[in-house]
Amino acid sequence: MSREEYKSIEEKMKKTINVLKDELTGVRAGRANPAILDKLTVDYYGTPTPINQIASVSVPEGRVIMIQPWEAKMIKEIEKEIQKSDIGINPNNDGKVIRLVFPMLTEERRKELTKVVKKYGEDAKVAIRAIRRDGIEHMKTLKKDGELTEDDLKTAEKDIQNMTDKYIAEIDKVVELKDAEILEV
Repeated sequence: MSREEYKSIEEKMKKTINVLKDELTGVRAGRANPAILDKLTVDYYGTPTPINQIASVSVPEGRVIMIQPWEAKMIKEIEKEIQKSDIGINPNNDGKVIRLVFPMLTEERRKELTKVVKKYGEDAKVAIRAIRRDGIEHMKTLKKDGELTEDDLKTAEKDIQNMTDKYIAEIDKVVELKDAEILEV
């Protein structure tokens, strides 16, 4: 099996981990995280523009995100967009800045969020296993076509399984860290 084929399989697995990390940044852990605004865009002179490109976004306190638009007239647009989103936080607008104050999470809500995190982790594991399956099928096809020997196939299967185990362990670690962040009081 060529190095490019291993690289291709590993790249797909790395992308799966990155997608998981992106999904988990959207899970609110009771602490202010500006990443929850990343998917929100505001109509800026006819162009959908991310909030962080038209305003300064900061975290002055542990549970507060402060958004200060560079143009005062954009404050209403940003406020409207936040209200329409699924963030679940009402923006406080004082005319100059918007503050998003994150309430403390209840124990029940924390448990719900850990279940959501675990589901994201399971989905990522399923994706990794599908990549493994496709990689092994490809190797079997190469063997059938006479491009690989039986020994090469066994070695490739073992290598792909080792790669799979490595990325499944990484998923477990990412999920464990997010759980710890959520359960932290």
